[in-house]
Amino acid sequence: MLNRLAAAILAAGIAAAAAWAPQLGAQGYPKKPIRIVIGYAPGGSAEAGARPLAKVLEALLGQPLIFDYRPGAAAVVATEFVAKAPPDGYTLYYFDSGPLTIAPHLNKVGYRSLDSFTHLGHVCGSGSLLVVHPSTPFKSVADVIAASKREPDKWSYGTSGVGGPHHLSGEYFKNVTGASLLHIPYKGGGPAMTDLMGGQIPMLFSSLGPAVGAVKSGKIRPLAVTSLARSAAFPEVPTMDELGIKGFDSTAWYGLLGPAGLPREVTERITQALARAGKDKELLERINATGCDTEILTPRQRDILRLVSIGHTNREIAEVLEISVRTVEVHRFNLMRRLNVRNVAQLLRRALQLDLLAKTFGAR
Repeated sequence: MLNRLAAAILAAGIAAAAAWAPQLGAQGYPKKPIRIVIGYAPGGSAEAGARPLAKVLEALLGQPLIFDYRPGAAAVVATEFVAKAPPDGYTLYYFDSGPLTIAPHLNKVGYRSLDSFTHLGHVCGSGSLLVVHPSTPFKSVADVIAASKREPDKWSYGTSGVGGPHHLSGEYFKNVTGASLLHIPYKGGGPAMTDLMGGQIPMLFSSLGPAVGAVKSGKIRPLAVTSLARSAAFPEVPTMDELGIKGFDSTAWYGLLGPAGLPREVTERITQALARAGKDKELLERINATGCDTEILTPRQRDILRLVSIGHTNREIAEVLEISVRTVEVHRFNLMRRLNVRNVAQLLRRALQLDLLAKTFGAR
């Protein structure tokens, strides 16, 4: 009897120690370099936005951030890798929305978008850019639509991969215009852009950042952006909506996450660093220059935006999140300033646009 009791006590002790192990290991985080996983080949939009952010986070966290490129299946390969990584804070993922919101509806994936990750922050959002090789006859979006209908088996478009946000932009474009275009997927925006500049493909739905240099040098020609508003990186390029495809809006967002089960100390350390990074005007300008409109939001700010988007008052939000009304007021004021809105009505519209982020992860 005593032996069984001793064994039970020992087993309980081992279980308790195992439960506390991640928390104990998190003390003093970070103690070594942190891996940042990128789901595409070097040279694409994910890397373009992650580089300036990583430089600022290195200074705030006191450790190097090492990039680990794992391209394949429109970032599903990288997403599955991160989902299975140890939840110790030393494997993080700079991701785009595609593998979490699109890919699970196209194929079986080795993760659950709601349960397999710890969301750490939203970084920026961007539409796609429709660009063509200058040897093509396309001077406008109307030219692309007309030519593809006239010669339905001739024309194709490239993207960074199947199920990614630019693939969604391309298929959305085909659906609403009746254009006939064959999709050519790549393992990242960098290789796709290289082939476009080389004339191997006639057009590309691309991230904005990697296209800046090629557009300025005349190696490719921009026709339209897929967001409702023009991009700061290409202010002279019209939106699809402006060109007559009314209501056309196809945008992606980027953020930082880790595996599910990150210790609280790790989560708080990273989100605090992100919050401080969000106040760095030079960083925001550098990310904006990549074509991704910066909105660095912590999980709490995201939750407040979600509740704003469905019409809750400050007091109701405070009760739901178990924080003070004053804290909600401060967050709301800071969000209005950061998102460049002047009143609550504008904040509500912006919150509705960002609500996809909250719906993907749910309230924390």
